[in-house]
Amino acid sequence: MAHVSAQSAVPAVTVVLSAALVRLFPGCEARQDVAAADVAGLLDVLDARWPGMRDRVRDSTPAIRKHMSVFVDGRRARLDTPLRDGGTVYILTAMSGG
Repeated sequence: MAHVSAQSAVPAVTVVLSAALVRLFPGCEARQDVAAADVAGLLDVLDARWPGMRDRVRDSTPAIRKHMSVFVDGRRARLDTPLRDGGTVYILTAMSGG
């Protein structure tokens, strides 16, 4: 097994997806482990597992869609928000009502 220095290691985070997002992708689990350096990389990993998921979360500008919220360790995040090893990322759909 090759040794990887702490500086070059990609952070491993726990991702929690909204139920609405999980329903769109058969076999997708609401909680999963992902290794990525930032939110954009995390979406790339999820999209590799479930094609089309990235486009549900981000738009073509690219930015996180207005009806989606991403939180990294409890703070609202953008695509360039870095991830830390052992962190938690929530990807939520906006609530609406009237």
